[in-house]
Amino acid sequence: MNHYFSRRSFLKKTAVAGGALALANSTLGNIALASANERVNLACVGIGNRGGEIIRDLYKTGLCNIVALCDVDMEAPHTQGVLKEFPDVPRFKDFREMFDKMGNQIEAVSVGVPDFSHFPITMMAIDLGKHVYVEKPLARTFYEVELLMQKAKKHPKVVTQMGNQGHSGANYFQFKAWKEAGIIKNVTRIDAHMNNPRRWHEWDVNIKNFPNAEKLPPTLDWDLWQVHTAGHSYNKDFVNGQWRCWYDFGMGALGDWGAHILDTAHEFLEMGLPTSIEAVKLDGHNSFFFPMSSTIKFSFPKRKSMPAIDVTWYDGLDNLPPIPKGYGVSGLDPDIPPPSTGEIEPSNLNPGKIIYSKDLTFKGGSHSSILSIIPEEKAKDMENKLPEVPDSPSNHYANFLNACKGVEKARSPFSISGPLSQVFCLGVIAQRLNTKLEFDPIKKEITNDAFANALLIGPPPRKGWEDFFIV
Repeated sequence: MNHYFSRRSFLKKTAVAGGALALANSTLGNIALASANERVNLACVGIGNRGGEIIRDLYKTGLCNIVALCDVDMEAPHTQGVLKEFPDVPRFKDFREMFDKMGNQIEAVSVGVPDFSHFPITMMAIDLGKHVYVEKPLARTFYEVELLMQKAKKHPKVVTQMGNQGHSGANYFQFKAWKEAGIIKNVTRIDAHMNNPRRWHEWDVNIKNFPNAEKLPPTLDWDLWQVHTAGHSYNKDFVNGQWRCWYDFGMGALGDWGAHILDTAHEFLEMGLPTSIEAVKLDGHNSFFFPMSSTIKFSFPKRKSMPAIDVTWYDGLDNLPPIPKGYGVSGLDPDIPPPSTGEIEPSNLNPGKIIYSKDLTFKGGSHSSILSIIPEEKAKDMENKLPEVPDSPSNHYANFLNACKGVEKARSPFSISGPLSQVFCLGVIAQRLNTKLEFDPIKKEITNDAFANALLIGPPPRKGWEDFFIV
């Protein structure tokens, strides 16, 4: 197995290229900082929960200065960690005010907010010429992702990166090398699975209305939290990660994990957009939040010399893909001992995928997890034919910041991560309507369902937010 360069060795290389290192002694520990003129001035929108983790990971590369912090719930309990770690950095509730007051001091922006609110922040940042690191998936609707891709294309000097951090890890370089060497070829089927508990699994699927309005926390600007959307009263089950459960705000298990499981296959097999998307099985389907379990089938057409591919997504605690003979026990939850028979117990599967090609079958996990050839006897036969896989020269955060400086090329720019995100947008529409969709990938239209086609765009923005939809 290949390993990444350590952060220390990477920073040494950066230092040789860009000058001396300084040592920052912060609450995050000793961080080796690139010289002052080599660091990117980064503003951060969304500073609690996952947004806070992104800020720390970007800062720990030593390649950025944190120059502005922005959050609609500034000074809430979940923002306190970042505020203590960066006590002297200017704070804002409204990203528009942040750009207005500090635009000339900002070179790049991290966007770590709910899925539905990625869009306006990112559109404005690119318009202002700021590089952007945006959590996955890029946006909640197909149309918003389309506009983000168009905006990025219009501003080619702006670096864009989606936050599927495994796309800079071992699996990225292995998949690329194995594809180029002809080890991965003639793929016709991929089964992707995410069978861990989700936030909504305890909820009542017979729901008839959204939850009742509750008293607003004193720290939260609820109107601004909703950005260009409208029509919801505050409830604690809409915020702090709970937004992921609702069709109106999030993308469910597919949008959350798909970008960590299917990203390399989608890029290196040049899959593009599907021609049909079918909700094969939905348990606990309702009009408000995601099902208890979902099986969704995406059919991708032939590309160049590559055959058509069917990708089937499985989520839910008891909804697993067929397990091929010789799968073995690798990829099981490490906290669950294997059955005494040595046979796999499917319910113990970690998130991952099984890739079927004409001659070989591969199993893989999520994020950076590398692929294995199965069964084991076949893997041994192939050992001497496998190409050398290079180590990753930089993690996803360093890759973005180095791309901002022109040292590297971003690995998950919107041109690559946008179509991947659109695949998930299509899957969520099929899930929401519990139907099969026929899709024209050239015209980018759903051809068999007018209502589903309207959902590609979604509701119009509320008053005052229309300009964010102009490319």
